[in-house]
Amino acid sequence: MKFKYPLLKTTPVVFFFALPFLATAQSPPGISEFYEVSGEMHRWYFSLSDLVLVLGAISGILGGLRVYANWQSGKHHIDAQVMGWFFSCLFFSIIGAALKALFGVH
Repeated sequence: MKFKYPLLKTTPVVFFFALPFLATAQSPPGISEFYEVSGEMHRWYFSLSDLVLVLGAISGILGGLRVYANWQSGKHHIDAQVMGWFFSCLFFSIIGAALKALFGVH
């Protein structure tokens, strides 16, 4: 039995063999934009993680000054304040390091 339309049989074969050559001729749309946005995200998260560390340092300084002021004014029950300020500084430090590790920023 002879196939009536040989062009219909060979066209898909030629198309699928030629497709990889056509795909390598040009890059898919959006690849360069993806790399650009990826670099921008690394810069932003580097700045954000540094900002979180600076906020932790400022929080520690303000907490230390507040605890010192309370101690000097005669309030000697400052254990809860010390723990609260200490753990807030610890939280900021851990978040800053976690942001750097999460987004691969060194």
